[in-house]
Amino acid sequence: MGNDNHKRLVLPGPVEVRPEILDAQTEWMIGHRSTAFGALFARLQEKLKQAFLTNGRVYVVGASGTGLWEAASRNCIRDGKKALHLVGGAFSDRWAKVSKANGKEIDVVAVDWGRGHAPEMVEEALKKDTYDAVCVVHNETSTGVLNPIHEIAQVVRPYEETLVLVDTVSSFLGAELRPDEWGIDIALTSSQKAFALPPGIAFASVSDRVLKRAQQVTNRGYYFDFIQMEESLKKNHTPSTPPIPLMFAADRQMDDILAEGLGRRWQRHMDMRDMTHTWALDRGFGLYAQDGYRSPTVTAVLNTRDMDVDQMAKFMNDKGFSMDKGYGSIKGKTFRIAHMGDMQPNTLEAILGGLDEFLGM
Repeated sequence: MGNDNHKRLVLPGPVEVRPEILDAQTEWMIGHRSTAFGALFARLQEKLKQAFLTNGRVYVVGASGTGLWEAASRNCIRDGKKALHLVGGAFSDRWAKVSKANGKEIDVVAVDWGRGHAPEMVEEALKKDTYDAVCVVHNETSTGVLNPIHEIAQVVRPYEETLVLVDTVSSFLGAELRPDEWGIDIALTSSQKAFALPPGIAFASVSDRVLKRAQQVTNRGYYFDFIQMEESLKKNHTPSTPPIPLMFAADRQMDDILAEGLGRRWQRHMDMRDMTHTWALDRGFGLYAQDGYRSPTVTAVLNTRDMDVDQMAKFMNDKGFSMDKGYGSIKGKTFRIAHMGDMQPNTLEAILGGLDEFLGM
């Protein structure tokens, strides 16, 4: 699968996908109601449960992570009840808007972009009102902030009617995550970030508490109805046609992820984060994310040198790397270096070396 024009992705999604994973999508097509598909689903399910560190179930859907935002909001927030959204970046803000677009009443605990949510903020909000769910983004991709999900979940757990719903889209398989142990009711993710798969498939570990809640919700929608997903899962099927090629790729990728080991994979991401931070600070840049809340999968570099990010991206493109130039309102003020998925430290060294060439260092 060689291509001289290929640019290696250094984006915070979609990320670079290894040729052998791309090749896994070319397996012969099978029927999604066949015994062959049932076998694929069953073995992928067991591997996903190991990756999510859950004894429960992992739903697999043809969607982006955005679809699972909608699923979480529709299945977990009852009529007349409210959800608490923790907002501190582009994607946490968008999830709050998804809940509102689905007719759900929400309150928001907002922090400035680049800041993290301390557990005390959540505890204070829970003392003031009653919520069906707390919705939080583990790793805010737009800002490079990693929120303390374990500690936040501990604060929520005494409130028995309040579910903990977590977006792990850019943290799953790149940062420590233990849904069962930490008391996370939904941990939702998608394929194109630290999972290092092509886009188009999404996954969620779902607790028994969520299924009990979903049974109390009248209008769960159709495509993302967890009750229907559960009935299909028991038969090793999905309610609607799944993205079979992506499931073959996920099955192949899970073998390599489990062979590497979750602990080693998490540590590799931490090591690359530290390499990136050292590089940025030594070159006179800043780090956008608040100290103590910095992501192991993506670094938002504060452009204190007023570097021309468009010229940087063009220079790096000529060297074979596709770079990020910052997101939304902080584009140019920051630029993001993604160090996630199957990236190895030697590749990151080459990327940082290319940036040094651009800077004339």
